[in-house]
Amino acid sequence: MPTSPESLPLQEDAARVVATSQIRRLLPSIAGLCIAALALAVLHHTLGSVTLSAVSDALDQIPRAALALACLFTGISFAAIGVYDLVAVETVAPGRIPRLLAAATGAGGYAASNALGFPLLTQGALRYRAYGPHAVALGDVGRILGASWFALLVSLVTMAAVALVLGPANLPGFHGGAAPAGMPRAEVTAGLAILGLVAGLVLWLGRRERVLRLARFSMRLPTTRAALVQIGAGIVDLTAAAATLYVLLPADAVGSFPAFALIYVAATVVGIASHAPGGLGAFEATLVASLGAGGRADVLGGLLAYRIVYTLLPFLVAMLGLAGTEIVRRRAAFAGPARAAARLMEPMVPRAAAGIALAGGVMLLASGATRDLAARIEILSQVVPLPFVEASHFAASLVGLALLVLARGLNRRLARAWRFALMLLVLGAAFSLGKGLDWEEACLLGTLAALLAAFRASFYRCPPPAAQATPFTWSRPALAGVAALVTGASGLGFVAWRHCADADALWWQVNWDGDAPSLIRASFALMAGMAAIGFDNAVNRRGEPRAEPEIPQAVVEAVARAPGASAALALLGDKAFLTSADGQGFVMYARAGRSLVALGEPVGPAGTAPELAWAFRELADRTAARPVFYGVGPENLPLFLDMGLAALKLGEVARVPLADFSLKGPARHDLRYGARRAEKEGLTFAILPRAEVPAAMEELRAVSDAWLAMKSGSEKRFSLGYFDPAYLARFDIAVMRKEGRIVAFANLWRGADRNEVAIDLIRYTPDASRVIMDALFANLLLAAKDEGYRWFNLGAAPLSGLVDRRLASRWNRFGAFLYRRGADLYSFDGLRTFKQKFDPVWTPYYLICPGGLGTPRALLDVATLVNGSPFGLIRR
Repeated sequence: MPTSPESLPLQEDAARVVATSQIRRLLPSIAGLCIAALALAVLHHTLGSVTLSAVSDALDQIPRAALALACLFTGISFAAIGVYDLVAVETVAPGRIPRLLAAATGAGGYAASNALGFPLLTQGALRYRAYGPHAVALGDVGRILGASWFALLVSLVTMAAVALVLGPANLPGFHGGAAPAGMPRAEVTAGLAILGLVAGLVLWLGRRERVLRLARFSMRLPTTRAALVQIGAGIVDLTAAAATLYVLLPADAVGSFPAFALIYVAATVVGIASHAPGGLGAFEATLVASLGAGGRADVLGGLLAYRIVYTLLPFLVAMLGLAGTEIVRRRAAFAGPARAAARLMEPMVPRAAAGIALAGGVMLLASGATRDLAARIEILSQVVPLPFVEASHFAASLVGLALLVLARGLNRRLARAWRFALMLLVLGAAFSLGKGLDWEEACLLGTLAALLAAFRASFYRCPPPAAQATPFTWSRPALAGVAALVTGASGLGFVAWRHCADADALWWQVNWDGDAPSLIRASFALMAGMAAIGFDNAVNRRGEPRAEPEIPQAVVEAVARAPGASAALALLGDKAFLTSADGQGFVMYARAGRSLVALGEPVGPAGTAPELAWAFRELADRTAARPVFYGVGPENLPLFLDMGLAALKLGEVARVPLADFSLKGPARHDLRYGARRAEKEGLTFAILPRAEVPAAMEELRAVSDAWLAMKSGSEKRFSLGYFDPAYLARFDIAVMRKEGRIVAFANLWRGADRNEVAIDLIRYTPDASRVIMDALFANLLLAAKDEGYRWFNLGAAPLSGLVDRRLASRWNRFGAFLYRRGADLYSFDGLRTFKQKFDPVWTPYYLICPGGLGTPRALLDVATLVNGSPFGLIRR
């Protein structure tokens, strides 16, 4: 459509308005660019002759005390900056934002804008991220930001006025002319006038709410009280910020502090106007020009240190705080992956922790043997006495030895080892500083301590005192390995110092340059420590704890309800118990070496067995022991395999079904012969009720003693009963008498619901009869059948039924070989042949234990527990 002549002036006017508006928006940026360019030109003119190496040297020469003061003033400044937002939040959004969050956000926002520039964007975005979850709208965030800037502006004006009033005597431009007599100088008059305007503004604010409106934007102004708080915080902020730079600059360049504060305020205003990040360039140019410090490398070094301390460090702290806040805020999203990663890494934690302890120990031993910190020791000699340094060197070596010894405990997840290792790493860091300001080693040890502390939850095992006397208990091979490391470290030191001038000095001589005597003293300490640990391992190893003789009543009742007769072994009095929550089931166990050995499967209702088995597995894990189940059947093998354990077949158990049992037929010929021969020899069979057993106890003891003398052995434990009057008095006793005298006996275990009968102790005198065993068993089986029992348990035949094939497991092949060739040790085949006469049902039984190297150790522990020797596992 063609444009009408009447509309052309209107379009031209609109274009001019748009152009004017764009120019107005660009004017601040253009002015900022001009100020920045001018500042760069001034810097180039005033500092053109300064070299980078001179600035670096000046930076290195800044006193450490000045840097510490600068950090302190920076902290005070940013704490005051936080008050800006604290008051602004209470003015704009009262009661909606926590005060600590408001103060931290205000300080962090200024730290970010100082480093990155674009204050409206950086401070606004940071505040919206922090305040948004507290139902604060974007407009309110802008109002909070405006109120905070308003406080900064008023504070800048007030600070400049105060500096003018205090009289910057050596400020260029103010000391050239004198004021008329009786009249204040011009700068004092200007300062008082500005302070009067500020006071008027504060009084105008009053106690009631006032709103500042600019076009469509409105902002609530603070009350008089709030404004005074903000102005006070601003004065503290600017004073501390100026003091930060003041202590970093050379004293001859800054003059009096009031004059310097006014220059600092002016430089800050120019820096803000330049729109550069933190006023970079414009701030420095204004300051250098005002101080008249052109060409001075030390001034530029101080400014560089100020940027690091006041700009970079707060920015890093703010970013770390923001990252931490985001992690906490998004912890639900991170929780799943973090847990998965923790589960993935958790199995590696003990070995990593042991490696940390070994690394820390080796580091301390090596540094103690090759100490060469002469320059640092010279510095240290001016601060601390010589005995302190020598004691630190001596103690650091002992800490290194202790860390080596504790590594094994960390690998076993021992809580005590973790506590000791963490303490020793911290002490090692302190001793590294004390022996020669070895801060690199101290930092590394501190980092190792932090890594160890981060995995506290992985070290939860607490062995009973009798199982581990001290956290320094080691096996002999492991102790030999530690001794080799210690010897190697000492040898390294002797090689390193044998050519030194003091190598022939006496070991007790103490002096600042005596490295060789220090090495000898440390080596002596290490050898003494090794000897002490070895002596403790040899002498203070405690025996395994015996179970309490008191058997819980819940266990007695559970045994009475158990269909398996072997549950009666719980009444032997040599076991501990893990009971279910309802008291219906239990696991009987004992500790042997580093193994926690459960006898059989959990006793109780079928539903409680898996839970009890897992509870025992966890108990072994908490007490740093190997979980072992000795003598379990095949029914629950999947459960034990799910636990990550291995199954070793130990042999087979013979159980005779009693429903069709009799002594008739050719297969029972030997049993019939034994029973009839016994009758002819005058042997009679009877079962003593439990009530009559105490009266016959001495006669039974005589039979047992004669049997033990004939066997030339000792009583077995744990998996078999032994002669104990209190134990035997709990059962009926089957006896064989000859001429009224007891010549053989066996105590009877009776399962619930007449499920099965079994025998435990079988004892007879040497002169009883050659057929005493056949006769006793024949009568026992017939008596059990008459009582209505379904099964008679003849017990186990060790190593029976093991597979002897080339591709079978090593354990099966070894067991099969021992079964065939081990007649000199034990009549394996004879025992199975005897039980086969009863035509039993053979069922395998297993040892459940950890795989790998844990298997032979578990076998030795079980054998020792049962018989006191490795062959106890295959003895009945």
